[in-house]
Amino acid sequence: MTDRAAAFHALHRPGRPLLLPNAWDHASAAALAARGHPAVGTTSLGVAAAAGKPDGTGATRSENLDLVRRLRDLPVLLTVDIEDGFDDDPAAVAGYVAELAALGVVGVNLEDGRPDGTLAPVELAAAKIAAVRAAVPGLFVNARTDAWWLGVPDPLPAALERVAAYRAAGADGLFVPGAPDDTVGFLVAEARLPLNVLHRPGGPDLAALGRLGVARVSTGSLLFRAALGAALHLADAVGAGRDAGLPAAPDYAWVRDLSAG
Repeated sequence: MTDRAAAFHALHRPGRPLLLPNAWDHASAAALAARGHPAVGTTSLGVAAAAGKPDGTGATRSENLDLVRRLRDLPVLLTVDIEDGFDDDPAAVAGYVAELAALGVVGVNLEDGRPDGTLAPVELAAAKIAAVRAAVPGLFVNARTDAWWLGVPDPLPAALERVAAYRAAGADGLFVPGAPDDTVGFLVAEARLPLNVLHRPGGPDLAALGRLGVARVSTGSLLFRAALGAALHLADAVGAGRDAGLPAAPDYAWVRDLSAG
């Protein structure tokens, strides 16, 4: 395991959750790194939308590689959301992740949701995790189950089956976006691996999630959507001749310097 990969693993401390902000381009990743975040993830929605492509359909394989090439020199640990791996062949998924790792990526988010709104067969999802683990042993594989996110019937039993299978396949962490707050502590106990949850505005804060044993909290697409919302709000305010009431925008020179050198 490389020093960078080991450092990323070490950030996952149950009870002291890592806040993982998710970026969608060079500027957003560089700004988050400049703010002092030791690790940054990508958001599949942000990357896809910025490229004019739909999210969750396997359309951004090349966009992710291109983005990682632009981010590789930033002083931050990078983990990449690769949807379902962009392929149903576990060997092909492992090969793709090996390409990312060769560019300096220390983790991936690998999900079991499919474009048609169903969950992939548990055996297939586990096989992808096992193939990635064998191909890139030190990389942090965050196995995501969309049992709640996709609203499948009886999500808890479905999630527990997948948690066990993904752990056995070699996952390093488990991600359960959309899991109800009152199940999080139970999932921590059942996972027996670092548990990742999605930040929900109005939901438990980092301290509360830490008390439940959570190890990682992701912002997902929230930062990207908030940036779009702020842009629309400001444009509307300028058009209406009123004060937008937003925080001060970053200085031009500061943003320019994010890409310097």
